[in-house]
Amino acid sequence: MTYTQQQIQPQDVKVKILLTGGHQCTVILKSDTPLLHSLVKTLADRTQATVGFSTLFQIPIDDGRSSLCFPADHLVGLVTEPPIYLQQMQPQQLATPAEIPVEIPAEIPAEIPAAAPVNDDLISRYAQIDNFLTPAEKNKLIKYVLSKESEFVSTSTSTNAEDYRRSMVLHSFPEFSTLMVNRIKGILPDVLRKLNIPSFPLGDIESQLTTHNDNNFYKLHNDSGSPDTASRFFTYVYYFYREPKAFSGGELLIYDSKVENNFYVAADTFRTVEPRNNSIVFFLSRYMHEVLTVSCPSKAFADSRCTINGWVRKAD
Repeated sequence: MTYTQQQIQPQDVKVKILLTGGHQCTVILKSDTPLLHSLVKTLADRTQATVGFSTLFQIPIDDGRSSLCFPADHLVGLVTEPPIYLQQMQPQQLATPAEIPVEIPAEIPAEIPAAAPVNDDLISRYAQIDNFLTPAEKNKLIKYVLSKESEFVSTSTSTNAEDYRRSMVLHSFPEFSTLMVNRIKGILPDVLRKLNIPSFPLGDIESQLTTHNDNNFYKLHNDSGSPDTASRFFTYVYYFYREPKAFSGGELLIYDSKVENNFYVAADTFRTVEPRNNSIVFFLSRYMHEVLTVSCPSKAFADSRCTINGWVRKAD
């Protein structure tokens, strides 16, 4: 596999480098620089990681003025302006770049913010990562949700408590649940490392798609307090919604802990997490947390606060 460019004379190319976990950086490179060649070649090489050839996506964006290129089974990509397109060819035809750069000459944001000191087991800590999906993926997800409005059902709790949780849920959404699970598997080791949480044997990763509209909420609870949820170790919440934002509220409060009768219970202090569009939040499932009431004046389904949320279980 190799690549070709749709220009003959060298020119400046604006390159947005998309990295695992939603990180990204933008650099300006000459079209004939070895760094650009190496970036594109690396992207192309990765499609040969399995037997045969993996699909390589080449997506025109911005009315054809740019292109987003990425292999289907990896979490990296390049957005180039003007477009650079890739050609699939036989492995023996692969060209070798004249030079392989040691590093990308740009600042790449790599830190995941921790909300509190990492050395106190009773202080809630979380990681919130922006730009978790590509813009194209997020927009496709929003269109998918709108097309499935009639399939959403009211949520419930394991105790069937009344007036404890108000929202709508879609339990089956295989295309996007698979995307989220694979993306989470890729970023989870980095999240655990940044939060100073020891690694654990990975079990199932669950997911559900929820919407919160006017006067919807979820009162104080944790995600691992019953026998069938006891193996949930890590909780995640991915936020997405249409712009401009048509609701307010819906913040996630993650409470610090205290120990009473050998159980973790909620303390009086907490962290407030804003539901930022296209961001994902990770925190321990044992933390007590709640979703504040949403205000959505239009009451339109399309204006809802949407999430894909779920749990990472420990293997038996």
